[in-house]
Amino acid sequence: MLAQDASEPPPGGGLPLLAAADLQDHLMVASNDLERLQRLLDDASQALMTHFTDATGHVDAGSLHEARRAIGGAITALQFQDMASQLIAHTSRRLRNCADRLAAEAMGDDEDGIAVVEDAPLRPNPVTQDEMDAGSIELF
Repeated sequence: MLAQDASEPPPGGGLPLLAAADLQDHLMVASNDLERLQRLLDDASQALMTHFTDATGHVDAGSLHEARRAIGGAITALQFQDMASQLIAHTSRRLRNCADRLAAEAMGDDEDGIAVVEDAPLRPNPVTQDEMDAGSIELF
């Protein structure tokens, strides 16, 4: 079994086992957030194309009610920007925390004697949706 404490650096330097595992967890969560963001962008792009194509057809046919409905769907699809921005900011904070912690572990304190490590986000992710459907958008 392990002869050393999991929080102690291994012989010859490097990260303690618990710190390395924690960093790995943060990086996996960040990776999952980025995958969710990609799905949101793909869904929103397809929805926008469909809604604007429908709206153009309805305007050409003189059906303003249907054109308004199609534009409403396009507006719903545009709300992905809020969710995408939240995921990007959250993921950036999580990655920054990992980078700061890695630097602090590898290089120790900075010139002021204190290594600055930005806090990791407290929530696992700010957005729980991974697709865009009319009426399913959570506004913040």
